[in-house]
Amino acid sequence: MIQPLLFPFTEYWWFYAGFTAFVVLLLVVDLGVFHRKAHAVELREAAAWSATWIVMSLLFNYVFYRYMLARFPNDPRLVAVPGFVPHQAALNAALEFLAGYVTEKALSFDNIFVFVLVMKYFHVESRYQHRVLFAGILGALVFRAIFISFGAVLLRFEIVMFVFGAFLIVTGARIMAGGDTKVDPEHNAVVRLFRRFVPVTPRILNARFFVRRNGRIHATPLFIALLFLEMTDVIFAVDSVPAIFGLTREPLIVFTSNICAILGLRALYFLLAGAIERFYMLKYGLGLVLVFIGLKMIWLNHVFDGHLPITVSLVVVVGVIAVSIALSFIFPRAVESPDETGASAAVKAKEVS
Repeated sequence: MIQPLLFPFTEYWWFYAGFTAFVVLLLVVDLGVFHRKAHAVELREAAAWSATWIVMSLLFNYVFYRYMLARFPNDPRLVAVPGFVPHQAALNAALEFLAGYVTEKALSFDNIFVFVLVMKYFHVESRYQHRVLFAGILGALVFRAIFISFGAVLLRFEIVMFVFGAFLIVTGARIMAGGDTKVDPEHNAVVRLFRRFVPVTPRILNARFFVRRNGRIHATPLFIALLFLEMTDVIFAVDSVPAIFGLTREPLIVFTSNICAILGLRALYFLLAGAIERFYMLKYGLGLVLVFIGLKMIWLNHVFDGHLPITVSLVVVVGVIAVSIALSFIFPRAVESPDETGASAAVKAKEVS
């Protein structure tokens, strides 16, 4: 018998609303208080913020776990299900959140690499990068909510589970076999379409996304950088959202774990921007994780009577990612500096255009 959803939207809409409101409040405080003045984020500040977001995410998971322990035994809809054990269901849900959080956090490394190249391509100064990333996070929250809503609806059909699983296996294989990521905003279809309707200034003007010139609104390169980052995040979401749905069938857990991981993306960017290429083995780890989750969706769950234990999934995800990061340090490769990498990407793209 398939267990009903622990958190159906009709009963937990207030949780979605409250969590979203709290996240918006955090972002407002972040930008309006701690980053009110544009400045370059130093390594120590980035490390402190990265640790803060991680601790807050883990604290949320613990509070969520305690809430489930108190709520599940008093939920007549769940206790009526044969074989339902409230404390075990609460523990599994908390572990599913953790597995989803770790998976999304690891997939964020690919985002950060692209972010570094885009910032260099558009010559975005360090003091303005936080503003671009902040706006990008707001857009990412909206897109992820839309993707998760569609995923929750589609996964009601078992065939979609097989389609998502096959997609993740193919994606994982492509990540492991693929070459270095290249950035070419000038040839991005969305960016080119935008330029046809909205003129763009040749230079970045302070921290403004738009300016008025001769009575007409002009976008600045800062907004083009933001637009390109949003488009790349949509592409990454196509991978990450099905991956977390492969770890849990609860849309609430997918939503909260995904958002918590995204909230720490800016701090992680400033922490790792100068050394992201050193984690060159991570792409193989991410590829293996996606292949594993894909196999879990189309095969392993059926082998284990409908659901592979989340403890096994968590051990595999954390273990593979940890080993790939460790191997990157044990067997380092010579890398170009971020400045050289970004500059060479920009030169190549401009030569093509």
